[in-house]
Amino acid sequence: MFVGLLIGVVAVLPLLFPDKQLLVNNFWVMFGFLAGITYIAYMVVDIGIKRDPEVGIMAIMGSIAVKMIFCMAFVLIYSIKAKEIGLVFLLNFFSLYLLFSVFEVYCLLRNLRHQNLK
Repeated sequence: MFVGLLIGVVAVLPLLFPDKQLLVNNFWVMFGFLAGITYIAYMVVDIGIKRDPEVGIMAIMGSIAVKMIFCMAFVLIYSIKAKEIGLVFLLNFFSLYLLFSVFEVYCLLRNLRHQNLK
């Protein structure tokens, strides 16, 4: 549902500001990459928390580190291919990274609260 909401917002932005370049050329590749890596990290952590809450904390830390490494690799590869990293790319990438990370942390904290009530 969150990804659908973000897709809707991103689809409307160019219509609201037609004279400005708000998105990079390969925005949907970046969006798909961040959505996919966030989903994989969330599933790994969710499985870790359900198996053993103590192991779940290590899974959270590990998934954050792996997600950050993959994202840094993505930025490196993009910068080599595009030959220029502009302000638009940086704003697009870090806003998406922040939104997906906040969503992931919110869902994980909500799941941890439900476990503490049991």
